[in-house]
Amino acid sequence: MVKSYLRYEAQSTFGVICSAGGNAVFDHSGRLSITPALDSVVVWDIKKATQVARWSDSDNTAEVTCIARSANGKDFAVGYADGSIRLFDLQTNTVNVVLNGHRGRVTALQFDATGTVLASGARDTDVVVWDVVGEVGLYRLRGHKDEITGLAFVGSGDARNAGAAGYIVSSSKDTLVKLWDLRAQHCVQTLVTHRSEVWALAVSPDARLLVTATSDADLHVWTIAADRLDSVETQGQDSVETRAQDSTGDQTTTPRSWDAITEYGTVRRSGSSRVVDLRFHASGQFLACLGTDRVAEIFRVRTHHEIKKKMERRQRRNREKQKKDGDGSGSDAEPEPVRSITAADELASFQLVRTSAKPVSLDFDPTDSDTAALVRRGSLRILLAQNNNSLHVWSVAVPPPDKTTKQAALPEPSLLNSVEMAGHRTEPRALALSSDNELVASAASKSLRIWNPQTGACVRTLECGTALCVVFLPGDQIVAVGTKEGTLELYDIAAAARVETLDAHDGAVWTIDVHPDRKSVATGGADKAVKFWSLELVAGAGARRRLTLEHVRTLQMADDVLALRFSPDARLVAVALLDATVKVFYADSLKFFLSLYGHKLPVVSLDISSDSTLLVTGSADKSVKLWGLDFGDCHRSLPAHAEPVTTVRFVWGTHYFFSAAKDRMLVQWDADNFQRIQKLGPCHGDVWALAVARHGAFVIASSQDRALRVWAKTEEPLFLEEERERELEEMFDRGLEEAADANADAANDDDEAQRAGKATVETLKAGERIIEALDLADAERAKWADHAAQLRRTPHIVPPQPEANPILAFEKLSPEAYVLRTVERVRAADLDDALLVLSFPRVLSLLEYIDIWARREWNTPLTCRVLFFLLRSHQNQIVATRSMRSRLDSIRRSLRSGVATQRDQIGYNLAALTSLKTEWEAAATADFFDEAAIQNIQDSQLKKRKFVGLKA
Repeated sequence: MVKSYLRYEAQSTFGVICSAGGNAVFDHSGRLSITPALDSVVVWDIKKATQVARWSDSDNTAEVTCIARSANGKDFAVGYADGSIRLFDLQTNTVNVVLNGHRGRVTALQFDATGTVLASGARDTDVVVWDVVGEVGLYRLRGHKDEITGLAFVGSGDARNAGAAGYIVSSSKDTLVKLWDLRAQHCVQTLVTHRSEVWALAVSPDARLLVTATSDADLHVWTIAADRLDSVETQGQDSVETRAQDSTGDQTTTPRSWDAITEYGTVRRSGSSRVVDLRFHASGQFLACLGTDRVAEIFRVRTHHEIKKKMERRQRRNREKQKKDGDGSGSDAEPEPVRSITAADELASFQLVRTSAKPVSLDFDPTDSDTAALVRRGSLRILLAQNNNSLHVWSVAVPPPDKTTKQAALPEPSLLNSVEMAGHRTEPRALALSSDNELVASAASKSLRIWNPQTGACVRTLECGTALCVVFLPGDQIVAVGTKEGTLELYDIAAAARVETLDAHDGAVWTIDVHPDRKSVATGGADKAVKFWSLELVAGAGARRRLTLEHVRTLQMADDVLALRFSPDARLVAVALLDATVKVFYADSLKFFLSLYGHKLPVVSLDISSDSTLLVTGSADKSVKLWGLDFGDCHRSLPAHAEPVTTVRFVWGTHYFFSAAKDRMLVQWDADNFQRIQKLGPCHGDVWALAVARHGAFVIASSQDRALRVWAKTEEPLFLEEERERELEEMFDRGLEEAADANADAANDDDEAQRAGKATVETLKAGERIIEALDLADAERAKWADHAAQLRRTPHIVPPQPEANPILAFEKLSPEAYVLRTVERVRAADLDDALLVLSFPRVLSLLEYIDIWARREWNTPLTCRVLFFLLRSHQNQIVATRSMRSRLDSIRRSLRSGVATQRDQIGYNLAALTSLKTEWEAAATADFFDEAAIQNIQDSQLKKRKFVGLKA
């Protein structure tokens, strides 16, 4: 009988506040923060420091790299490391749209002013423009040679309308900044001034200023002439290179008269590190520059009146200087002409926000969108995400409108809110579960946290040394932490305080384990010693007694002790040394019993099965070895991982064990038949620690990405053969995607505008479903056609009706309706790539069904989209097929009537909505009338009566 196991499924992930791979943004209300958390997105209530929601997709394991907020306030675009983009709804916390078009990490996302068009840039050097409403990619813009770092819309055109003008500015690590015309889908201007990678760009809300940042200490400022954009479109058909003159006097190219972007100057920053983020405030009065040197610099945009006063002061100082240096003759000399306004005159450094760690992103509060809101609040609110897993909101005071910065005497920026308690600042290196599996302790450098593994809530946060190992002492009230400094620290969970610090070893304390009798503890350290400690009760604060440790004996070893473990029957203790050997001693007398050698590199973790018969060791040589504790023989050496193994743990009551390594994977093994049962993961960092619940109810792991992940045992059976087949299918699917990407790269020509889309496993499966539906429908129609032909040949003999297909009979659909329903079920973003899977004979078959759909007016928008795509993709073959002429004529006649019906219906609905809007405005608007002024006007218009006498 085939042996079955129970499958482990991912249950929860906690401990991550903000991952360093993406950017955090405010929501439209300024109360919530939309924050990347590895492969999920977490919505935080910043004031309460609580998690409101978590956005995730079960089909995704890639890390979040970019987040953008839509103008409608509820949609957020999230880019991932695998090139996919998902649109989440803040109100429902669900995925609305999945877009696949990039073959690399998404690095830039930007919505237009209406929120209906999304532009994305990625590491594959492409810029893709998406129709959010239609859930399709419009086109792909190619021209950059390296990763896209920034995108911004310029102009008010609609990218979905080919007749509407609109522009996009893009920056890249290839040192270029390009201006793209969305109508022509062509690059009309290229800025080649920068001497190094362009890391960020920002466009002012009025689309007048363009600011770019590189690795140097200057911000490059450019002006955008809105009146020249049309001339760029009409005259600048070829890409124009704009090269500004630099301070070294290099050869320059004079800007042409139709250049829409011209150099304005440079602005010196306070720091010289690389710029991480650039962002204009919604009011256009402030510019934030974020660098890697823990400083966020705020620039203020001076008004025209302030610039004029500054120029007058500069001219006055020049005159005074000439008079002072001219020895009396300076009064007759002509004053020097005042130089033109530069970027340094308009942008001035305003405030510096100094962060506690390296920042990764910045965002302004969107509620301060105008000057009136800034005046009422009197300060800016800035959201800063840091690479130490924390979020901070800073308040930067701004001067009132009638005062300058010096006159206002503004205070220093202050920290308003922070989200820090829900995660470690550094990666947790050790884990320990309580005896009842209700609590888990995670220890990192300078912090110890106690968690509820079921809810992911942080119960206690304690300060500690540089922790290397942790364990719950009997009673689960005291936690012992071994540190790099050689101390053993005891913490009381209930009191949330450190109760004692013991000098345990002369070097780092690498390992700690509790004796099975629950009365003693053993520690091993870098001083080549194993020390045994007895648990004692001493008087604590008040009348309460507490546990403490008392050193009773020492076992001196030949090398550093890296790991140790008591056997569950309390008979043996196994010690792993730095010399790649494992020594086994009797626990009571400490007499030597076995020496296990065979690893090529040191053993960093070991564990003993619950029946005390098997010992498993994990080594830095990437292997796991199973040993028998009766004779010390090696049962099997398993090449477990692709990177060094970090931890191994047995499941109590079984011979199953888990191993984790720096390859970011957890693997479950069967020690009886030496088979791999299941792979768990991957994580987004090296896995450092592992803890298994009693009897394997769940397993929890901590990794370099600061996350704690929980996998729970389910009731779903797992068979090894099926698991191997599933792994082979996943490998085959990855091979298909890589082959499709390679073919797409080989087929790409030099055109700047190309089709937006990418072949994925989902698109291939969708195409296969369409093919199966066409084959089924064709076979069903052929049966009924044969039946009709027999009726015509023998009208007096009625042949039996053909048996209906079981699928069509169950669905109660005709063949034409079944094909339409199959096409409708394909995601809009995947439809084009799914149709590319069809061969030309099946395209002809699909055109027959399109003719039927058009005659019956079934889903006219989808019918038109499928038809137009097929005509574009297979134009040459269709034109060469003469039999298709009558089919296309029929489709054209039918579609005209269907489209006319749709147009009339849309027009009727628009007229009704306009009427309802007019009625609502009339009912909700109150008109104000100045009765006195109206009466004066009426009196002035009255003519005086003239009495005339009449004679009879």
